[in-house]
Amino acid sequence: MFGSHRNAAKAYSNVSLETGVTTASPHQLITMLLDGALVAIVTAKHHMEKSEITEKGQSISKAILIIDSGLRAGLNFEVGGEISQNLNALYIYMSEQLMQANLKNDPAILDEVYRLLSEIKSAWVAIGIQSNNSVGV
Repeated sequence: MFGSHRNAAKAYSNVSLETGVTTASPHQLITMLLDGALVAIVTAKHHMEKSEITEKGQSISKAILIIDSGLRAGLNFEVGGEISQNLNALYIYMSEQLMQANLKNDPAILDEVYRLLSEIKSAWVAIGIQSNNSVGV
C-alpha cells in the first residue's frame, strides 16, 4: 500500500537531511558539504574498482558539483581575504583533479583529493570547536 521499505527509508532520509539543512548553522552546512564530497569520492572509488563507469562518473560529478557549487560558491573573499583566495585555488585544483581521475580512471587521484578535503574538514571542525568553546558553549 505505501511502497517498499526502501522507498520509505529513502523518503525518511530525505526529510531528515532537509530538516538538518534548514536547522544547521553556516558552519554545520560547510561540514555537511565536505562530508558529502568525501562520500561521493569514496563511492566513485568503489565504482572505479568495480568498473562501473556510469556510476563512477556520476559520483565524481557529484563531488565536483559540491566543491564548485557548494564550497567555492560559499567563499567570502571580502571577509576571508587570503584564506578564501587559497581555498578557492585549492577547490579549483581538486575539481580539475577529479576530472582527471575520471578520464584516467586513476584511484590515486581520488585518494589525493580525499586527503585534501579531509584535511580541510579537520581544520574546519577544529575551528567550530574552538569558536564554541570561546563563547562558553
